[in-house]
Amino acid sequence: MSSAASSTAQSSELVDIPTVADREGAAVALKLVRDGVITGEGPTTRGRIHFSRTLDAEDAVWCERILLASAVVSQPVSRAEAEALFQIGDAAAERTDGGRFDDLLAKAVVHHAAAASGLPVPSREVALAPETLIESWAPTQAVGVNIEVLEWMASQMRGKRRYNPAFMTLAALLVGAATLPAVQSLPVLIDLGM
Repeated sequence: MSSAASSTAQSSELVDIPTVADREGAAVALKLVRDGVITGEGPTTRGRIHFSRTLDAEDAVWCERILLASAVVSQPVSRAEAEALFQIGDAAAERTDGGRFDDLLAKAVVHHAAAASGLPVPSREVALAPETLIESWAPTQAVGVNIEVLEWMASQMRGKRRYNPAFMTLAALLVGAATLPAVQSLPVLIDLGM
């Protein structure tokens, strides 16, 4: 756990966050972070100035702390946790976290997708660490990835106003050559829109 996460873990005793006892509890706690991002109020924003619709470094630390809680650290990221992270990302109109949340989102979603497909994944502690490159453990091809999981990932990305570059790169690799014609046509579509 990063030093920022450990300092937030120490201060968590001062706020009203439920103890994370399982992955469902982690998803509930992540939704409290989402609510704080939306309103600028709540247990994860107490004691600091937090603007609504802003995701700051402290919010990213809260997400990291929740995802690395001792009750869940040895289990793969669940779909409910990944969906809560997508909701947090969608709620934030502004980011002041230095990219940590996007990194955490990409790693958590791919961790879930690989594990749900029966592929081996490292522990959350390793996979979600800021210093761990996602390419060092994530699958780089769709071979072995459950088609339903790929469809879920695609549905989460449809209509998003903000794209996570790390996640998009991995998603393109997972989907593979089937998307190459669409990817190659993007510059043409962008030129038409200007």
